[in-house]
Amino acid sequence: MAGPVAGGVVGHVVCTRAMVGGVPVLGLGPLGVLPEWQRAGVGSALMHAVLGAADALDEPVVVLLGHTGYYPRFGFRPAVELGIVPPVAEWVAHFQARPLSAYRSAIRGDFTYAAPFRDLG
Repeated sequence: MAGPVAGGVVGHVVCTRAMVGGVPVLGLGPLGVLPEWQRAGVGSALMHAVLGAADALDEPVVVLLGHTGYYPRFGFRPAVELGIVPPVAEWVAHFQARPLSAYRSAIRGDFTYAAPFRDLG
């Protein structure tokens, strides 16, 4: 395990506004942890904090593109199981969603990132 970092940042997580079928949701990412702090619980703490905050703010669902071996432990599952369609078809295997307390099964359709994150190619 890594030692203390005086006032330094060892990890971060970002959520931005996104839409699913016209309903506001959250897009999560990136989640990053300094290499020397990985496997020390920092990423898990960040995920629990962001999901707890999103739930407290009555967000219905958090969506991400990520590793299928990591995110299911936080309740993420394939977004297509919830009727959420990724913006790029090839992403389907890694495109995941986590329903929260305010989730309704009527939240279905195409996922759209916030304008600054669209069409970056």
